Amino acid sequence: MPERFSLLPLLGRKYPHPTTAAEALERLLAGNRNFVAGRRQHPHESQRRRAFIAEQGQHPFALVVACSDSREAPEVLFDCGLGDLFAVRTAGQVLGQTALASVEFGVLHLGLRLVVVLGHSQCGAIQAALQAGDVQDAPGHLPALLATLRPSVEAARAAGESDLAEGTLRRHVLATVQTIREAEVLRGVPDLLVVGGRYDLASGAVELLT
Repeated sequence: MPERFSLLPLLGRKYPHPTTAAEALERLLAGNRNFVAGRRQHPHESQRRRAFIAEQGQHPFALVVACSDSREAPEVLFDCGLGDLFAVRTAGQVLGQTALASVEFGVLHLGLRLVVVLGHSQCGAIQAALQAGDVQDAPGHLPALLATLRPSVEAARAAGESDLAEGTLRRHVLATVQTIREAEVLRGVPDLLVVGGRYDLASGAVELLT
C-alpha cells in the first residue's frame, strides 16, 4: 500500500491523482474511511473544478458498478467529487448488456484500470429476488433483473445460509466481478483490476470481498 495514500488526508485538487489500479483502490478506501469517521474533505466540488472538467473533459480514476439505491452514492461514500468516478448504476448492480457495455466503455475509452463492483446491505433488488416465485410473472422488464439474481439466490439456499439476503448479496457481487473479468474485450487489457465490495448502510464502511 503506497504510504502517501494511507497517511495523507484527502485535500481536494492537491490530493495526488492515482496512476495505478492499486493506488486508485487505496484512494477509494481512504475516502471511505473519511466518510465513516465524518471527516469528508469534499474534494473537487468547486466552481473551478466544474469549469475545468467541462473544458478539458473527464479523467476519472476509477469505475464503480453500484446499485441504484439512493442510500449508496459512490461519490459520497468514497469522498470523491466531480470527474473522479465513472459510475454504472442499476438496481442490484445487475449487469445487462448496456451496463456491461458501459463498463467496457470506461475501460477501453477512458483508460480506467480499476473496476469496483459494490453491493450493499438491505438491497431491495435482492429482497425482491428472494421473495419472487416464477420470475417471468414479474411485470415489465423486471424478469430480466430477477433472472440475473436468481443463480445467487439458489446458491445461497443450497449452501444453507442462515442469512439468505447476505449470502445472496456476496455471491452476486462475486458473480458480477467474474462476468466483467471474463468479458471478451476486457480479457486482454493489461493491469486491469476488478474487485468486489460490500457497503454497509448502517456503518458506512466498505468491505472488500475479493
